[in-house]
Formats: sequence, structure tokens, C-alpha cells
Amino acid sequence: MTISPQQLLRAELANMQAYQVANSEGLIKLDAMENPYSFPASLQEQWLSTLKELELNRYPDPQASQLKQDFRTTYAVSSNLEMLFGNGSDELIQLLILAIAKPDACILTVTPSFSMYKIIAEFVGVRVIEVPLTAETFALQTNQVCKKIQQHKPALVFLACPNNPTGTLWPQAEVEKIVQQSSGLVVIDEAYAPFAAYSMLPLVEKYSHVLMLRTLSKMGLAGLRLGWLLGAEQWLSELNKLRLPYNINALTQASASLALNNISIFDAQAKLICQQRQLLSAAMQEIEGLQVFPSEANFILFKTLNSSAEIVFKRLIDNKILIKFVANNKLLDNCLRVTVGAENENRAFIAALKNSLF
Repeated sequence: MTISPQQLLRAELANMQAYQVANSEGLIKLDAMENPYSFPASLQEQWLSTLKELELNRYPDPQASQLKQDFRTTYAVSSNLEMLFGNGSDELIQLLILAIAKPDACILTVTPSFSMYKIIAEFVGVRVIEVPLTAETFALQTNQVCKKIQQHKPALVFLACPNNPTGTLWPQAEVEKIVQQSSGLVVIDEAYAPFAAYSMLPLVEKYSHVLMLRTLSKMGLAGLRLGWLLGAEQWLSELNKLRLPYNINALTQASASLALNNISIFDAQAKLICQQRQLLSAAMQEIEGLQVFPSEANFILFKTLNSSAEIVFKRLIDNKILIKFVANNKLLDNCLRVTVGAENENRAFIAALKNSLF
């Protein structure tokens, strides 16, 4: 008997595509918002010594207790707030959506924004309500968001602050208006917090139905795949019931704790990335035929005004530079996104970009 996937698997899979990661071999990789600086040499020996002490024949601490304490100490997390760890923030987004996936449930987010909110929700069978950002400035249409909240009563509202792929950091007062109108959970995704001028953490402390997502990926530890969710214990204790056992492995727990105990090194790297962001943005603005958008993240969104973004993207690859083609939304027409790299990488990108706009 021959059994086909279509006979057993959910019909939604036929219309879905796997998350695509571009092949970066031989290229300067500026497509994934990674920290361009490697794990500091000053920590290498200490890190390896720590890993040698681990008993890999044993399961890791299921609650990641030491890691949780290190997070509390490093980020001065209030004792009134609880934490939940995930294998990257993607796992936590999935967990949140699974938790509210009742019949007729929906989530709300803005567009353009992080694609995984919609991808995960649609696979789980949860309806997605999207409110477009404003053209050109990518500002929140707060009144429209609040109107949709009143109309659809979403169980979850996802707001990425700063937003990906636009780099926009919206005023806290605007986000708070949305929080005040919501009868469901509001999840503020601060993946790019290390590079932003301010945090929305005060809203988590003020409102019990506000949760915050963070990740260690952008600060320089993307290989660890560690995300964390912060919020009131009444919510996180329930969400913890959906967390798979031992989801944070021993290597990740030990490595993350070491990094948190040496956070000043990573803070210095984030400061350097912000400096390079300013220099890169200024250099791009000097190039004729580009519209460069302000950014509070470790990437810059830009529009090619006189050339096809797709052609420019391909020419950059020919010049050994890989960035992200994001022109898959009408508000992102002819747009590309470049990660802020190290100084030499940014210079190579600028030179290649000039050669790609002819």
C-alpha cells in the first residue's frame, strides 16, 4: 500500500512553504540581523572550561533555575514578574498561539512585521487580523488598531518594538493606548532591545495582561537559540504547562549564564553596532536613488527609487554580499533590508551597492 502525505497530513501544509534560509557560503552575510562580532576571545577559555564540567549524560535543569537567577540579576527583573524560556523566541510565539487556539480565536498584529506571528497562527488554525502601518513612515495607526481590537476581540496582540523589518520604534504612549483597549494579552516583542533608545518594560510592570518577548540572538548569541518571555506569574504558570520538558539544553544554559555574567562585553558590542548603524545610514543616504528609513534596530531598511530591488539584490550577491529581499508587501515595494555589520563589512556593502544601482 502506498500512502501519500496528502492522505495523512493537514491540508494547510499544501499551501505553506518552509521558512527559507539563504545559502551564504562565500558571501558577506548581512541578511539575518546577527551580531557581526564573535564570542569574545577573553571569554573563550572560561566558556570551554564551563562546558567541560557539564554532564551530558544527564538531562538539563528542567526549570533552568540558575539561568533564571542570572537573568533576574543582569536585567534587574522585578520579583513580581515571572520568566519562561524557549528554544528561541519562535518557540515562545508558537506556545502563546497554541495556548489561545480555541474555536473562533484570533490574533492581531500590524503589517509589515515579523512573519512568524502570521505563519504560526495560520498553521494552528487561528485567524489573523492585520492592520497596516502608515506608508513611508511605518507609524502605528493606533486608532485603527484599537477599532479592530474592539471589533474582533483578539486573544493575542503582537507588537514588535522595534519592528522588523522596518526598524521603527513607536512611542510608548501609542503602544499603551493599544494595551488599554485590549481585552486579551498584548505581547511586546523586544528582540532588538539592545539597539533601541528605550524599552516598553514599564508597560509589563504596569499591566498584568502585557507580556514581553526577548532573545539573546541579536546581542551576539544566535547560535544558542534562547528566547525568554516575561510577565505576570498568573499567565506564565499556565503557559508553562505547554512548554516541552527540558527544552533548554545544558550547553545553552551554561553558555547563556556565562554571557549574562559578562554582559558589559555584549553591551559594548551593541553600542559599537549602534555607532556603525549611524555611519552606515549616513553613507547610504549619500547614494543617489535610495530612500533610507530610520532604524532603532541592528538593520536598516531602504528603498531603491530608480532600480528594481530584486535586480539590486541579485547584483549584490554577484558582488559577494547577501542582504534580505523584503519587497513582499505593498508597503515594502522595492525595499531591501541590510544588517549592520562590522566596519569592513559595511564598507564592502556600500561599495557593492553603488556598483549595483547602475
